[in-house]
Amino acid sequence: MSLVRYSDLELEEFRDIINNKLQKARAELNYLQESLYSANSDNAVESMAGQKLMEEAADVQEREQMSQLAERQQKFINNLEEALMRIQNKTYGICKVTGQLISKERLRAVPHTTMSIEAKNRQ
Repeated sequence: MSLVRYSDLELEEFRDIINNKLQKARAELNYLQESLYSANSDNAVESMAGQKLMEEAADVQEREQMSQLAERQQKFINNLEEALMRIQNKTYGICKVTGQLISKERLRAVPHTTMSIEAKNRQ
C-alpha cells in the first residue's frame, strides 16, 4: 500500500508559500514588539509628567491589545514553522483526522492547517 502524500515538487511550492508568510509574520511581530517597547518607554515619561488617569487607562488598554496581537502573531509563526517541519518530514498536507490529502486550495489559503475542511467542519 502506497502512502498518500504530496510530491516533492508540490511540497516545494508549499514551502515557498509558507516561507513568504513567515517572513511577513516575523516583520509584523517585530513591529508589534517595537511598538510595545516604545509605548512602555513613552508611558513612563508621560506618567512622570502627571498625565490624566483616563489617558493612562487608554494607554494600558492599547498596550494590552498590542500584546495580545503579538501573542497571536507568535502562535501563527510557530504554526508556520511546524508546517515547515511537516514538509521536511513529508507529512505536510495530510489531514490528522481523516489521513487523506488536504486540498491544495485550502493549503494555499491556510498553509499551516493540519485538517481538511471536512474534518474541520465536523468539529
